[in-house]
Amino acid sequence: MRQFGLNGATTGTADLLTDLRAAREAGYDVLEVRDTKVRGYLDAGGRLEWFRAALQEAGVGVHTVNALEHSTHVSGPAGLGPLLDRCRTLCEYARALDAPYVIAVPSFLHEVSDRQRIADVAADALRAMADVAAEYVVGIGFEFLGFEDCSVNTLGAARAIVEQVARPNLGVVIDAFHYYAGGSTPEMLQDLDPARLFIVHLDDAEDRPRRELRDAHRLLPGDGVIPLRDLVGRIEGLGYRGPWSIELFRPEYWTWDPVHLARVAREKMAALFQ
Repeated sequence: MRQFGLNGATTGTADLLTDLRAAREAGYDVLEVRDTKVRGYLDAGGRLEWFRAALQEAGVGVHTVNALEHSTHVSGPAGLGPLLDRCRTLCEYARALDAPYVIAVPSFLHEVSDRQRIADVAADALRAMADVAAEYVVGIGFEFLGFEDCSVNTLGAARAIVEQVARPNLGVVIDAFHYYAGGSTPEMLQDLDPARLFIVHLDDAEDRPRRELRDAHRLLPGDGVIPLRDLVGRIEGLGYRGPWSIELFRPEYWTWDPVHLARVAREKMAALFQ
């Protein structure tokens, strides 16, 4: 039976408890929580054990904590230290909420000092994050970003780095929008170990030149130009049985009622498998 997930980016400014209510009422299996929403909940006097109890009562799990951003091109104590401190914080959230993964995303090219060593520097940072996460029995999901100015923008590049690191708790995340925007190909999916694919984000895109696509151009699945049915078929063909999660950063959708948005999104994701 397929599992469906709701990423907190989809509901935008809605708070953590609203995301849980939307997930529960729309019939989702898991949440992907945003660290900003977790911090907002804690700053308002909430406690993670209370939220975990609310999750259990709702019958909803947490699959990922998002996200370690700009994470791959830092070096030395001045750069790596703060990154690993942040990694520990997100891993603490994950362990407290029984979430198996924290997501990390690459740095952008303007942050890269040596473009000849992009893969090696990224591998060093991911290796350090994976070692920290292992202390919490948490995995790091590496999500490439398909933007032209991102240092790791294809599935092939992300896989090569993950394979170079060779840590059992490090895997990849595929986001359909980034897969399409960055020009990833079916060949890059070939022989991907489904155990190293930690979650798949389903989202669509406006009909624009790929190099122009930004998060605000995401659309609900089936409303855009990405051949999503082919993609999900190929991923299922690998043996992937993990969650399919909706991750939309489109401000237009943030004006919708969160429960209504979650219901529409789940229906559109489910339709891809019919």
